[in-house]
Amino acid sequence: MDYRPGNNSHKVFYLMGFTNLGEHRRLLFIPFFLLLLYTMTANAIVTFVIATQRKLYEPMYVLIGSLTLLCFLFPTLFVPRMVIMFLSGRNEITKEECLLQMFLVHMGGCFQSSILLQMAVDRFFAICWPLSYHTIVNLRNSIIFTALLAFRNTLTIVVKVGLFIPLTFCHTDVMYHCLCEHTSVVTLACGNVARNYIAGVVAFSLTTSDCVLISATYAIIFIVIFRSPSGESRQKAIHTCSTHLIVISVAYFSVVCAFVGYRVNNIPPDVRVMLTLGYLLIPSTFNPVIYGIRTKEIKVNVVKLLKLNKVESEKT
Repeated sequence: MDYRPGNNSHKVFYLMGFTNLGEHRRLLFIPFFLLLLYTMTANAIVTFVIATQRKLYEPMYVLIGSLTLLCFLFPTLFVPRMVIMFLSGRNEITKEECLLQMFLVHMGGCFQSSILLQMAVDRFFAICWPLSYHTIVNLRNSIIFTALLAFRNTLTIVVKVGLFIPLTFCHTDVMYHCLCEHTSVVTLACGNVARNYIAGVVAFSLTTSDCVLISATYAIIFIVIFRSPSGESRQKAIHTCSTHLIVISVAYFSVVCAFVGYRVNNIPPDVRVMLTLGYLLIPSTFNPVIYGIRTKEIKVNVVKLLKLNKVESEKT
């Protein structure tokens, strides 16, 4: 089946991911549509619970709420378009739409990494300097730290995506992908794209540096925890930190798999596409479950919310 129209305009790209499946490709709309519904519902519930429960208005829960809100929004940047593409067979995307999608997706990835770093810093001060925690982790310092990370992320992604604007595409306009991922788009360009690859490495180094800082922070935290004489407080700290570490491991393991997938030549194209979609969707899929199950305060309020809705539906 020919999924691509005859128009060979280089102002339009054609996303041809999973076309090796032939007629069965359109069936992919079912799992991705269900995944979109699940991620939006699960993350919306956790975000709503944190936003409406005043006793959860603490830095750690605010960060969890920010992460689940991001996980709610993130799939909407590309999954709805994928679902429509699979169902209708319309694979074209304009250069401008591709540029916007690339910017938003990579920006979302950077902010996810930044929130995980902020969580690690929050736990660091809460466990290592508990008496000074509220003095250090106050509203003013939190806003400054968040603003610095936001400026770093925005500047990096603006430069990374901005270097895409002057590129010309004189060979092909077909990408074997389901979204406008930076590496896939740059490989289609003709001329010197060295700056684009350097910008991509710099952007990747942001998440790498965040991962290194997070690892170092939790290493110090666990040293302090195991030196603590109190068994009860130690157990609570281990549980809290291990929950964050599970979320962090899921996020960065997905990124590493996708990064390696693009640099191993004998990986099938469909597997490479799935690895990219995995690192974008797996955190949004697992984060609300991890926090909903392992964080007692969130779990209790989620159960209350679901029971209340069940009672109200039975009354009506």
